Amino acid sequence: MEVIRTRALRGPNLWSHHTAIEAIVSCTPEELAADKLPGFEVRLRARFPRIGQFQPHGHSDAVPLAHVLELTALALQAEAGCPVTFSRTTPTVEQGIFQMVVEYTEEEVGKLAVELAEKLVNSALLDTPFDLNAALTELRDLDEDVRLGPSTGAIVQAAVARKIPYRRMTQGSMVAFGWGSKQRRIQAAEIDSTSAIAENIAQDKELTKKLLDAAGVPVPVGRTVDSAAEAWEVAQLIGLPVVIKPKDGNQGKGVTVNITTEEQTHAAFNTAREFRDDIMVERFLPGHDYRLLVIGNKLIAAARRDPPHVVGDGKHSVRELVDMVNADPRRGSGHSTSLTKIRFDDIALARLKLQDLEADSVPAQGQRVILRNNANLSTGGTATDVTDDVHPEVAARAVEAAQMIGLDICGVDVVVDSVLRPIEEQNGGVVEVNAAPGLRMHLSPSYGKGRPIGEAIVGTLFAEGEDGRIPVVAVTGTNGKTTTVRLIAHLIASSGLRVGMTNTDGVYVNGRQIDSGDCSGPRSARNVLQHPDVDAAVFETARGGILREGLAFDRCKVAVVTNIGAGDHLGLNYITTVEDLAVLKRVIVQNVDENGWAVLNATDPIVAAMASVSKGKVIFFGADRYHPVVATHIAQGRRTVYVDKGDLVAVEGKSQQRIALADVPLTRNGTIGFQVENAMAAVAAAWGAGIDWQSIRLGLSTFTTDSHNAPGRFNVFDYRGATVIADYGHNPDAMLALVRAVESMPAKRRSVVISGAGDRRDEDITQQTEILGKAFDDVVLYEDQCQRGRADGEVIALLRQGLQGAPRTRNVDEINGEFVAIDLAMDRLQEGDLCLILIDQVEEALAYIAKRVAAG
Repeated sequence: MEVIRTRALRGPNLWSHHTAIEAIVSCTPEELAADKLPGFEVRLRARFPRIGQFQPHGHSDAVPLAHVLELTALALQAEAGCPVTFSRTTPTVEQGIFQMVVEYTEEEVGKLAVELAEKLVNSALLDTPFDLNAALTELRDLDEDVRLGPSTGAIVQAAVARKIPYRRMTQGSMVAFGWGSKQRRIQAAEIDSTSAIAENIAQDKELTKKLLDAAGVPVPVGRTVDSAAEAWEVAQLIGLPVVIKPKDGNQGKGVTVNITTEEQTHAAFNTAREFRDDIMVERFLPGHDYRLLVIGNKLIAAARRDPPHVVGDGKHSVRELVDMVNADPRRGSGHSTSLTKIRFDDIALARLKLQDLEADSVPAQGQRVILRNNANLSTGGTATDVTDDVHPEVAARAVEAAQMIGLDICGVDVVVDSVLRPIEEQNGGVVEVNAAPGLRMHLSPSYGKGRPIGEAIVGTLFAEGEDGRIPVVAVTGTNGKTTTVRLIAHLIASSGLRVGMTNTDGVYVNGRQIDSGDCSGPRSARNVLQHPDVDAAVFETARGGILREGLAFDRCKVAVVTNIGAGDHLGLNYITTVEDLAVLKRVIVQNVDENGWAVLNATDPIVAAMASVSKGKVIFFGADRYHPVVATHIAQGRRTVYVDKGDLVAVEGKSQQRIALADVPLTRNGTIGFQVENAMAAVAAAWGAGIDWQSIRLGLSTFTTDSHNAPGRFNVFDYRGATVIADYGHNPDAMLALVRAVESMPAKRRSVVISGAGDRRDEDITQQTEILGKAFDDVVLYEDQCQRGRADGEVIALLRQGLQGAPRTRNVDEINGEFVAIDLAMDRLQEGDLCLILIDQVEEALAYIAKRVAAG
């Protein structure tokens, strides 16, 4: 068995809505029935008992080894704690070659699981050792390294519950929620509306105290010092005991509390100086340490924090007691668990010394031994939820503190005997405010119930009812995609929205091209969705991108399928039939929002059948109102777009909109059939996206097929009294549509210039000239710039073969070079002639033709 290739499907894909690793797996003839291999299953289950049940595939009773690999990769992730459930193995048209798909939650973990599964299966085949515990540890460690921490994860989970899309911007905790102009961003517990100035203030503890004092929030007396000697002087001045800490520290680093002697003062100053140069001395406030979490303008949670400690039993030493406490499975070494292991280090030993204890001392029964000066969870402290106990005045002071500093999410540290009474009554105070506070103590406190922190933060980012989405229109099909995409974008822009658009020509934002080349894949779509100046997005969604990565979005507002034809890359990536192609392209329909629309060509049976997989509603379009699918949809009162008496008609129930095709330049008064179809699809899409009819009418009347609006899509030029048409058609269905279009246009003599894409099947290349040879008098065949894997002359020979027996063609030329072919055809044109040029290098060829036209 060999894994030939793996790739990550990062969005909804051919196989499922889940993210997944897809692998191409090769099996030897013997491995096509792994369940029949002597002793294999016994050896495999001995190495990995938790693997699932083998299932025969297809019409055979045999279990291919690729299926065993699938089950192993899925079970390894599940055993490592990853929440995955979906997997599948499918045979391809090649004997012994399978497509295996396994869900992942973290891409790197999914890839590693497939690698380890291959090693595990091969070890069972060859009867060699395999260390399952080491493999699972490697998976768990990687998963903990790459997945979101509990705080950020809770925010993401709350967003997902509200159907807000999200995307990790880095390997860390920076996450974007929503799309385009509606997106918001966070980093851990910081949100994008919080200013850097507010964060700087929060780090400056002296300035923080001044501002809080000015706002009437109780704070301890203190000031900055430059030396240990000055620290002792200030301590005596403000009154012992005191606290010494870095001026702009965090997470309790370098903090020493309850200092009563000069020796302790010098030691504490040196400890603080290890973290920062600026040191503060403050009056020590007796009482408990409370963290109050303010989100927006409301107190959301509160917890009492206790420093790491152990309780003596009269039998065990302090060191042994720490080991016993750390054995609690809730305690881990990072932030992924609800508790952190107590650090038994020099700081802990120094704290023991203050209590006249050593590591090997045996505390008395019930004696409480403190191991650190601060109560931070990151050093082993514990948290007890007290949210329901907080006095309204205490909550009010916390909110005032957060607002005075300017923090949207703020951890306010208060020292008081109890939060049941106002701070002022207890001579307590706010000792610190924290930007990006840790959320773990509120999400999973050591004692008490967790609080909905993620929901509160998401509620601050997005008002109730908002999901951060902009209208997304996805367009796929065999022909007409790019023109339809451009027209939809134009109709939406006519309503005043800023549109992001991707197609085979590039990426456009608000009319400006920001990328060029074929940009019909998910990477370009993701770039548009993260652009802050995009109010709506229209994506050409090519088959290649869906196969490589899946969709760039979890669901769309509108999905448009123009048509499905045989000439669209059949034979590549195991897409061998039109039915295979339809299953692939209907992925966008399967991922329409439940409140969205699938826009489907009613006259294409394969496309019309996709209506059954749409979670949203369906708009059918078709020129013939009496077509069974169109007529039925109209009779049912559902949205339908069709042509009647020279008008484009959009109807829903008794409501009707009529637009004269004479007012739609794209269609040339309705004579260009495929452009009428493109216009119907675009109108239906804009309608589904919620665009008003005034804007739709305006957009239709101002969109033309010039080389700027729709390059390579039936661009018409007048040249010395002849008509020149440039188009990027490159499959048999496109040839049929073009022939129908040019036959509606008068001409004395018709000529065509054509090459062929080498990555099509032989029959698809030949069929193009079979169609053209029946409609054109002269044919110029040229070899294009890139043969896409074909040998020189091979494509030309296939095109020539298609012209054999053509009833009309009288003259055939073969040219090496696209521009030479264009020159030959244009030089021959007489007044009243028509020439169709099927271009390969779209931008360059259009510029070349335009230059010749301008020169006359």
